[in-house]
Amino acid sequence: MNLADLSRPRVLTWHVHGSYLYYLAHTPCLFILPVKEGRPEGYGGRGGNFAWPENVVEVPAEEIPDTDFDLILFQSKRNYVRDQFDILTPGQRRLPRIFLEHDPGLESPTNTKHPVDDPNALLVHVTAFNDLMWDSGKTPTRVIEHGVSVPDDVRYTGSKDRGISVVNHLERRGRRLGADVFGRVTQEVPIDLAGMGSEEFGGLGDLPHRELLQREADYRFFFNPIRYTSLGLSVLEAMMIGLPMVGLGTTEMNNVVENGVSGYVDTRVDRLVEHMQRLIADPDEAARLGEGARQRALERFNIDRFATEWRTTFEEVASRRSHPSSADIPAALQA
Repeated sequence: MNLADLSRPRVLTWHVHGSYLYYLAHTPCLFILPVKEGRPEGYGGRGGNFAWPENVVEVPAEEIPDTDFDLILFQSKRNYVRDQFDILTPGQRRLPRIFLEHDPGLESPTNTKHPVDDPNALLVHVTAFNDLMWDSGKTPTRVIEHGVSVPDDVRYTGSKDRGISVVNHLERRGRRLGADVFGRVTQEVPIDLAGMGSEEFGGLGDLPHRELLQREADYRFFFNPIRYTSLGLSVLEAMMIGLPMVGLGTTEMNNVVENGVSGYVDTRVDRLVEHMQRLIADPDEAARLGEGARQRALERFNIDRFATEWRTTFEEVASRRSHPSSADIPAALQA
């Protein structure tokens, strides 16, 4: 399959995080997604509850060796240590490459070594916190903060005197994602949960993207119970709609939410409960904070800035001469 006459740069990547891929597709490039029968992990193509644009195309994995593209965008350790050897030719593996790291280091907050240790690659982090905490070795790094957008007709009303949280598989992912915090808070504050597996908490389930945004607009505030992960796109979407934000003051959240201006962050859960109870009792205060949250999101996380930064990065990396990887991937890492 020859895609040489289509948009450039042409980026080969995998479907790892659907929401992020949806926003990344706002970049004026061609994104080539390998797909396999049964749509296993990483090979889901244009799946999920998203309105995919035309610059995201599916190519059967067995046709990838005959497909032209300019660079490789890895989005997971599995992509890097396994998938590239399964579907790419040796020549394709020498193409310019970027590793997009979605998460902070999980083995240790400060001492986790990144699987990429290659001076000829580029490691892109989605938050400055992640860049600070990972041990990135010899790999040069760059931070491209999230960009999001919401439909023009989806705006905060706050008509429900309840909060909402959006976390996928909260019960299964436990303390790191704040399952215990969510359970503790909901004993005192009415909060609905959305996301994959949320039915286990009596939640709303995995709603189509636009429907989720529309329903969020009626809640009084958004609560983020997560202790340790990257900055969630759902947090920024809620802020863009105009929901005031309440959450744990950890990771990048401290650098996004300004207390008394766009919501409240704190490591003291009892204080967060007090803030949420006050927002339920005072819709005018909630609306004021929600407007502050929206302005913050528009200024810092707008989709045009995000797409421009990614287009510049893709063009810069694609212009580099092809290089072999600086080191073989150890067999133990591939396990």
